[in-house]
Amino acid sequence: MMEQFSPIFEGVNDPRKSNATRHDLQEMLMIGLLCVLCGGEGCCDMALFGRSKERFLRRFMTLEHGIPSHDAFSDLFNALDPENFQQVMQRLVADLAQDLEGVIAIDGKALRRSFCRASGKSPLHLVQAFASKARLVLGQIAVADKSNEITAMPQLLRLLDIRGAIITADAMHTQRATARTICAAGGDYVLALKGNQGALYNDVKLFLDDPEASEKVETFQDVDGGHGRIETRIASISTEISWLQEQHNWPGLTAIGKVTARRESGGKTCTQTRYYLTSAALSPERFLQAVRAHWSIENALHWVLDVTMNEDKLRNRKENGPENMAILRRIALNLARTEPTKGSMRGKLKKAGWNDDFILDLIRAAKPAQKR
Repeated sequence: MMEQFSPIFEGVNDPRKSNATRHDLQEMLMIGLLCVLCGGEGCCDMALFGRSKERFLRRFMTLEHGIPSHDAFSDLFNALDPENFQQVMQRLVADLAQDLEGVIAIDGKALRRSFCRASGKSPLHLVQAFASKARLVLGQIAVADKSNEITAMPQLLRLLDIRGAIITADAMHTQRATARTICAAGGDYVLALKGNQGALYNDVKLFLDDPEASEKVETFQDVDGGHGRIETRIASISTEISWLQEQHNWPGLTAIGKVTARRESGGKTCTQTRYYLTSAALSPERFLQAVRAHWSIENALHWVLDVTMNEDKLRNRKENGPENMAILRRIALNLARTEPTKGSMRGKLKKAGWNDDFILDLIRAAKPAQKR
């Protein structure tokens, strides 16, 4: 059975030397993945999982030298090349990515407990791409030391096929180079606009807030409620921007928009307005959908990683360990999301730990992406 699962980690280079290679690489990676799918968090959990599930693992593994120790797992994940290891995640979503449509949200996330005071190492910071409709992680890039998300985002975009997709990002990424990279790759963008763009922000705000410009602006209103609150969102968008392009010549810019959200809860009302640049001539309804879809990266990815998988509290901090373990968690998350039964992510991870047949179903969910 291991032969049908081994293509999952095909192409992963073994960084170990000499006697450290006594345990099979494919088997160690598979134990690590199965452990995470059952709610495990680190290398100690992998060794414990292996010992506890040895009879089950021997159904499809040789385990010639028994279960690896937690030090063996730690040494492996510290030494793996993250760029090489990430190809596993990208290959698993490759077939799905060809048919992806809608919004790809890009945002940064810090692994807050991955710092090391002794060596002066800061927490690992990642920039991630998330397919909002499919709820799959498409890729990630670690932000280099003494750098920031702005320089990492173009590198991430070059890893992805974004043709026909709408890329959304917060105001930090509203940069000319980013807009140019997205358009050159065949995608469109909806980028948040704030004061970091100075004169451009002021001109967009002045125009969209001007009642006399209403004839040049299309609007759409959406109202929903629940849990004691009512939220009203008004999306406004205009393609009448030749005057703006004469002054700013922003790459690929086709329209400007704003979303005004008014939230009523507990007798209090809060209103917030956000402004955007977009390369696509969207209807105001579709524009609002794209803006709202961006927040799925917070709700369906970051929240799950931190609350369900405890990522923010994990203390992997040596060498490549934090980044590789982050990749493994995202592979597990994608596999659990691809498995078709309904249920929460927490419920799926618990069921995987309790039901050996179900955890094999999660691994089998990767099989379509193995076709080349």
